[in-house]
Amino acid sequence: MDTMQAVARTAAHHLLEALVDVEIEYIFANLGTDHAPLLEEMARWRAEGRKPPEMIICPHESTAVHMALGYAMATGRGQAVLVHVDVGTANAAMGMHNACRSRLPILLMAGKAPYTSHGELKGTRDNYVHFIQEPYDQAALVRPYVKWEYTLQSAAHAGEVVRRAHSLMHSGIKGPVYLMLPREALTGTIETERLQRFDPDWYHPMPSRGASEGDLQELARRLLAAERPLIITSYGGQTPGTSEAIQKLSELVGAAVIENSMVTNINHEMDCFAGGLPGERLGQADVGLVVDSDVPWIPSQGGPAAGSWWAHIDIDAMKTGSPVWSFPANLRIEGQSATILNQLIGLIERDRTDTAANAAAERVTALRAARSKQKERFAAAASDAGQAGALNPSHVLRALGLELQPEDMIFQEAVRNQPALLQQVARPLAGTLSRTAGGGLGASGGMALGYKMARPDRLVVQVVGDGSFYYNAPTSVLAVARQYDLPILTVILDNAGWSAVKESTLRVYPQGAARERGEFSSRFRNDTEFSAMAGMFGFKGYRLDDPAAVTETVREAVRTAREGTSVLLHVRLADH
Repeated sequence: MDTMQAVARTAAHHLLEALVDVEIEYIFANLGTDHAPLLEEMARWRAEGRKPPEMIICPHESTAVHMALGYAMATGRGQAVLVHVDVGTANAAMGMHNACRSRLPILLMAGKAPYTSHGELKGTRDNYVHFIQEPYDQAALVRPYVKWEYTLQSAAHAGEVVRRAHSLMHSGIKGPVYLMLPREALTGTIETERLQRFDPDWYHPMPSRGASEGDLQELARRLLAAERPLIITSYGGQTPGTSEAIQKLSELVGAAVIENSMVTNINHEMDCFAGGLPGERLGQADVGLVVDSDVPWIPSQGGPAAGSWWAHIDIDAMKTGSPVWSFPANLRIEGQSATILNQLIGLIERDRTDTAANAAAERVTALRAARSKQKERFAAAASDAGQAGALNPSHVLRALGLELQPEDMIFQEAVRNQPALLQQVARPLAGTLSRTAGGGLGASGGMALGYKMARPDRLVVQVVGDGSFYYNAPTSVLAVARQYDLPILTVILDNAGWSAVKESTLRVYPQGAARERGEFSSRFRNDTEFSAMAGMFGFKGYRLDDPAAVTETVREAVRTAREGTSVLLHVRLADH
């Protein structure tokens, strides 16, 4: 017998082999005592001249998860994250929520406390924490957000388990999966000759399909007959080709395009783009098409007209992850949006009459004029720089937009100032302005780093409010930026608190006691020097509070970041 074939290898070895086989390049990690078998195996690989996935060390689990999400957004390829047992999973849970709602693939691996206590197996408990980090149900910490969960049992199936996880996270509604790794299981061995050999074609993601021609003919007929068609999207810039298809479709049928709850932007410079809120167009539309959106409008603030007709195109047209979903759908077409839209465009081009084409052209002309007036209003809103220590965010963001190139990438958690950002920073290229679709703040810094790792040629910008900046574990983000040479520009819009909390209270109780007393539990000190944090890591910090210095300071910050140094630009706004 060939002695090489009879070599026994650990589960850690076979796990790493499988990660390499499915083209996982990085493990974004926050490590603990449970990871010793993996660290030992990776060192052995390097000693033998083999290349394991690269370990990216992150001081906080939130940074690790969101770096993986930024990388997946840039490449379409989900990566691995490695955290420490239940406590690391708990810290990663918010990021898993964001991954789920943003439809981004990620393999979260977590150690599991050793299950032996007396030295029965290699990897047995040898530390205090091993006795207190074994809850009854560790996976419950992330179960609401994952497509799949499993606990590795032995070396015998490590490869198969990884391939199953990888296929699931990239199929259908892309999203996170969770694998737990007991230390004894990682140290267990099996002779390589006893393992199943895998054909690469056996395990691969399931491709999305197009739609039936019958459904598309019905939708095409409705759109061609519509007098006030409306298209609403949120994720339209996330699927390659969808933005271009929306633009072409909107011009063919003369439909206004709204990007409500923007997640990853479509082309904001198209003629039919009508902004980020449907407003009165929602109630006026006779035919509506929702493309890749979980929340196309807020029902309590207005809804579609009685008798209007609505269709949804989405990889998840039934919204199976939402117990309650409050939006009408006469027709649901499930599949990859770009593929379906291009099928639809073909039918409309075939069936469109001259009368329908002329009516659509008139609507496009009207939409173009309305968009021009809208831009004039945005420019007027940015004309006043504000006061010393209380700058106008529209003015600052317009200055930023003028310095950015179309291909530059922005991750934003501006919250209160998101409308100003969308108005003042032009984004003609789809997928160059994004935020997490989840409700967990603290995503933008890690996602910016992960995107920068995948696209080192791009300028990557993080725009945050001061409240969301705290959630980002900023020292962790800056430490990773320094350690792995990932320069990003962070713009902090500081209004000394959580304006969103105050505004939410006022919406529910517009004349309440909180308003009368001015008590919203949302204020921070307004003398924090955020820019000083940059110096801790050898980066450049700017404090911007002088109206006369906006243009030059923003230009200098962008230039410095382009040249390869991370920048913190602290912008003082009026207190909220």
